[in-house]
Amino acid sequence: MLKNYFKIAFRNLLKNKIYSFINIAGLAIGMAATILIGLWIYDELNYDSYFKEKDTIAQMFQHESSNNVIGTGPAIPRPLEFAMREEFADNFEHIIMSSWNYSRYIGYGDKNINVTGNFMQEGAVDMLEINVLEGDKNSLEHSNVIMLSKEIATTLFGSENALGKMVKINNEHTVKVTAVYEDLPENNSFNGLKYLMPWKFYVATQEWVKNSKDSWGNNSFQMFAQIKDNTTMETVSSKILDIKKRNAPEEAEFNPEIFLFPMKDWYLRGDWENGVQTGGRIENVWLFGIIGTFILLLACINFINLSTARSEKRATEVGIRKSIGSQRGQLIFQFLTESFLIVCLAFAFAVGIVILSLNGFNNLASKTIEFPWASGLFWILAIVFIFITAVLAGSYPALYLSSFNPVSVLKGTFRAGRYSALPRKILVVTQFTISVALIIATLVVMNQIQHSKDRPAGYDKEGLVQIPVMSSEFTGKQDLMREQFIASGGATYMTTTSSPTTSVWSNRGGYTWEGKPEGFQENFAHTTVHYDFVETLGLKLIKGRGFSRKFATDSNAVILNKTAVKYMQIQDPVGKYISAENPDSDMIPLKIIGVVDDMIVQSPYTPVKQAMYVFESYGNISYYNLRLNPNNSVSKNLELIENTFKTNFPNIPFDYQFVDEEYGQKFRSEERVASLARVFTALAIFISCLGLFGLASFVAEQRTKEIGVRKVLGASISQLWILLSKDFITLVVLALVIASPIAYYVMSGWLQKFPYRTSVGWDVFAIACIGALIITLITVSFQAIRAATANPVKSLRTE
Repeated sequence: MLKNYFKIAFRNLLKNKIYSFINIAGLAIGMAATILIGLWIYDELNYDSYFKEKDTIAQMFQHESSNNVIGTGPAIPRPLEFAMREEFADNFEHIIMSSWNYSRYIGYGDKNINVTGNFMQEGAVDMLEINVLEGDKNSLEHSNVIMLSKEIATTLFGSENALGKMVKINNEHTVKVTAVYEDLPENNSFNGLKYLMPWKFYVATQEWVKNSKDSWGNNSFQMFAQIKDNTTMETVSSKILDIKKRNAPEEAEFNPEIFLFPMKDWYLRGDWENGVQTGGRIENVWLFGIIGTFILLLACINFINLSTARSEKRATEVGIRKSIGSQRGQLIFQFLTESFLIVCLAFAFAVGIVILSLNGFNNLASKTIEFPWASGLFWILAIVFIFITAVLAGSYPALYLSSFNPVSVLKGTFRAGRYSALPRKILVVTQFTISVALIIATLVVMNQIQHSKDRPAGYDKEGLVQIPVMSSEFTGKQDLMREQFIASGGATYMTTTSSPTTSVWSNRGGYTWEGKPEGFQENFAHTTVHYDFVETLGLKLIKGRGFSRKFATDSNAVILNKTAVKYMQIQDPVGKYISAENPDSDMIPLKIIGVVDDMIVQSPYTPVKQAMYVFESYGNISYYNLRLNPNNSVSKNLELIENTFKTNFPNIPFDYQFVDEEYGQKFRSEERVASLARVFTALAIFISCLGLFGLASFVAEQRTKEIGVRKVLGASISQLWILLSKDFITLVVLALVIASPIAYYVMSGWLQKFPYRTSVGWDVFAIACIGALIITLITVSFQAIRAATANPVKSLRTE
């Protein structure tokens, strides 16, 4: 019996090739899109799955309040470690102090490469479950040693054994390679951990770290922890909440609260606002989950529409089957079998589409997803997926077709009711409502990104290059390098800074100034800079001047941004002074010599933070910033700059970044979401149009005799085109009316999370509506014009 069902189903597919192709193609594309989205969601939800104990691992976070605004982040003071070990050691399996992800030059022989990694305390290898391939797993208990990832060890030593090799760090310190560990996967919070060095070495070689042992106000470190199995994150967090306030009463005014932020939330739920966890990437997971469901729904609607539309063609078959004893249940099973066969074929094609498109999808989504051939879970889900889709797509046609009265069918009196097309019309409206809503949503996302890109950055990004300074070899050479870079013809200006142009590495308070409100808790983005800072970055001076060699007093000067002046509530700031709030501080009062326009150095979607740029003679330097010579090509400038660099630093790799590219990285996450949304929206439209094409073909075929009669009576091609197209246009217009307010409501809510945002303008709806109508007309017109231009004599004779 089952064999016959499949045989009949297969014959029906071959008999109606066009409709079979539309059904299978629509379902295949819909299923392929859903599979890709499912793989993407799985990858997102399994971020950090490398760590089997991730439910017990956390990073120490703290809330701090400033002027009734709560900031939340992972920066903590070093003395917190000692207090934690003394008071709460029984609650933890591991307490690990860590530096931030640092870049270091690692050299061996004539090779010197730029590598990122961390200084961490012993226990980090066990806590992070790092797989040591060879060497001493307990290397971090020592001092002058380094652990390398397999990738870096291969790059430095090739096929040689790395263990025991002596490498130079920043051309300053020589350390021994004592272990090589397995490269961490991409979907991992520690994927940038290419080397590991002992915390002891960090403390011993960095004077400021050594001096921070008792400084509760210096939040310059990270701390990771693993709780014991007999407790919970919530329990431990409640215990340590006030540890900083108890140990550092001087910090109590900021109401610091220490808590554990679980690893399982780092990636997907990492957003905080005023002390409240507000979500994060999990919103994109929900977004694409909904899009995937909609796309599959659109493909199923095509199947339902085409199956029910062609019901009259199969009415006789149903009548005969019923007259010879077929039960309705058997007919339903027959039609569900056909649905199952179509879905199976569509799934096979969908898998092929996924395999062929996976590389492109990975590039688009910035992922390394592989097709899960060996995953039993995937194939179980695939079977469930096929079954649900077959039932979802085939149930209504099966119930509808099996309900025909055999007597009416065989007498030839069966006709579809006047409302028989209503369900199909409702489904077409549903399809285009979803498609138009997706078009509007995608346009709003793209507009928001472009709106933020068009926001004035406050400096000239084009032709600005920064070179990292990570070795003591650079110390005291900035004036010499400036002269040589400019003399080479590759640059017109150079300055040095303590932070990259596109980031803030330090935030500071503890200042006072004339007119400072009582109880005001200040917090500034703090960057130290050198001469030619304004000229090199192309900043707009609003008041005063930049740092100048003509004024010896500029060594104790400061420049503020526009937001800082407003934040400090001072009038005519140039010439006034900022000094340390603590009278015991040895800080010399800083004279305000200028005010510059706001620079976007953090998120381009949020307001610019109050910033101060303090003159630094030679100490705190992290970057050379060069303005390229506009009279040369970029490649020529870089060649001249590299030659100059290598002449002075032959043992240091020449690394550089274009500031405009670094600035562009700030939009990458949203751009990836927009790109994925564009692709899936296009697929949704294509699937909808595929179904519309099939329905238009059926309507044209159904009305062949009518069209022939009308042509004989003098109807023009344009009149016939309008006749066949107007019903579909009416349905799409109705979809536009329904989709527009829904999309407006949803996207207006989405935009609220951006303090600096665009609006949902009328042009978005105009583009979406006009685009949908044009696409509909193109889709329907092909069949309408084809039917209208057919020979009426042939049509009537055939009928």
